[in-house]
Amino acid sequence: MIREVARTYPHGELMNTWAWIQSAINTDGAHNPVTSRRVRSGDILSVNTFPMIAGYYTALERTLFLNHASDAHLALWEINCQVHRRGMDLIRPGARCCDIATELNEMYREHGLLEYRSFGYGHSFGSLCHYYGREAELELREDITTVLEPGMVVSMEPMIMIPEGMPGAGGYREHDILVVTEDGAEDITGFPFGPEHNIIKT
Repeated sequence: MIREVARTYPHGELMNTWAWIQSAINTDGAHNPVTSRRVRSGDILSVNTFPMIAGYYTALERTLFLNHASDAHLALWEINCQVHRRGMDLIRPGARCCDIATELNEMYREHGLLEYRSFGYGHSFGSLCHYYGREAELELREDITTVLEPGMVVSMEPMIMIPEGMPGAGGYREHDILVVTEDGAEDITGFPFGPEHNIIKT
């Protein structure tokens, strides 16, 4: 990805464009440091890609498994995908950020997983950077009352982190970017998610 961005925009900066894959328990944080660990069959994987072009930032994150996933991993992954799907359905004009977070919290609570939720469910996208931040009033969290409007660009990225030693240990995260429209939202990510698509066979 980085090479393609450099080829397409030869005079652009690349400092904030990056991609990585985390594996096994190292998936238990949103952006854990990368390691030199070799992946193994059955590993949970987290793919993170973050292209920034002329100051405009986008992202794609997916949970994957190498060759197979245990029953415990599959059950947790499916729950997180359910939350992700519902979250994308809730992004529409007139919805409040806090109401979206509250409804998704209830889904996790029903499965006994709310304590393993990590952070907000999404945030603004557009012109932003790790050094100067993003629009705090467009975070999908319980304390943000901002009402979504057409033209806003937000992510939906629910994540649960299951501690090492527990069945299904690791981090589960799907991440799509949506543009709020006049009557709903358009998902501009275009990359499939879930067990039916992202168990990678070798």
